[in-house]
Amino acid sequence: MDFGFGRADDRFRAEARDWLGCHLVGPYAEWAGRGGPGSEHEGAAVRRAWERELGAGGWIGLGWDCPAGCYGNRPVSLTRQVVWAEEYARARAPGRVGHIGENLLAPTLLAYGDEAQRRRFLPAIARGEELWCQGYSEPDAGSDLAGLRTAAVRDGAGYRVTGQKIWTSLAREADWCFVLARTDPAERRHRGLSFLLVPMDQPGRIEVRPIRQMSGTAEFNEVFFDGAVAGHVVGGEGAGWRVAMGLLAGERGVSTLVQQIGFAAELSDVIAAAVRGGTLRDPVLRDQLLTQWAELRVMRWNALRTLGAAGDAGAPSVAKLLWGGWHQRLGELAMRVRGAAAALGPVDWTAQAPYELDAFQRLFLFTRADTLYGGSDEIQRNIIAERVLGLPRVER
Repeated sequence: MDFGFGRADDRFRAEARDWLGCHLVGPYAEWAGRGGPGSEHEGAAVRRAWERELGAGGWIGLGWDCPAGCYGNRPVSLTRQVVWAEEYARARAPGRVGHIGENLLAPTLLAYGDEAQRRRFLPAIARGEELWCQGYSEPDAGSDLAGLRTAAVRDGAGYRVTGQKIWTSLAREADWCFVLARTDPAERRHRGLSFLLVPMDQPGRIEVRPIRQMSGTAEFNEVFFDGAVAGHVVGGEGAGWRVAMGLLAGERGVSTLVQQIGFAAELSDVIAAAVRGGTLRDPVLRDQLLTQWAELRVMRWNALRTLGAAGDAGAPSVAKLLWGGWHQRLGELAMRVRGAAAALGPVDWTAQAPYELDAFQRLFLFTRADTLYGGSDEIQRNIIAERVLGLPRVER
């Protein structure tokens, strides 16, 4: 795919840059560069207000495949979606609390939902008014999602959902959760599942518990459903696996490019620390940093090459394999450039609470999970082997 940018794209870039410059002020400016992976649970009130600001400016739903203005969004070309993503990342705007609704649920409703569901949910997402979380993984069904046990039983026109989900980002902030649940207990594995839309404001029926990690942060949550009411099923009862896989196939698109701009900023910080500390003189470390830079460029070219490639079943898995390992190695390099000092925190013997980790320490600890969450490396390799190379399926 030819991914050159034309004059119209340049004008759109200037518009995006000007808008961000004018609106990233006050409390929004204070949250510049914050609220991303590792700190998604922080500053929820400010970032929620920022989501409404984005909606009022017409910057939500740019990539939705629907007629202009149909659901309150502003569709633009693929190149302009990339332009907006790049400018947003370069401006170090706050981490999005609405990205799950905008980038995961909305395309799924456009592909599999009915018109009533689209008109109910998409305008609220486009205005930045309703936030979403994803109810997929369970304690015994993470990468092997077909083994989930959360059940949904018919109750009149809707369902009652009972079970547990885990590693749920933004569950404390979300108004709604899309939940993959078993609606036919007689079926096994991927059969008998349904894709349900569940309101989170159900006291006594939904409980959210933060998960404290070794980095000291708690951006992930456990969610417990005890007869929670679900009034919407997407794609029809029993079609949950098809809908869920369709969602995952489109999960990594333009957002991958945003992620890479953040990666570039982190790499620059690590290189700067190596220069300040003199460790850049080590030829082995210098070679590792250069390799990181080259691999990041390759990831960008690969993302641009596959961005408009419809039906490429292996592209999301290849992208995940590339960035997961790359980011993990960057965390290790962040420790290496600091030497033994990387293992120490600020010394304050009068402090009554544990010390805060610095940015490099949090980077190192958080990136240990990069090759696991969002589908482990082993699962991604299985997908590539089975769906792209046509190798025999692994018996489970």
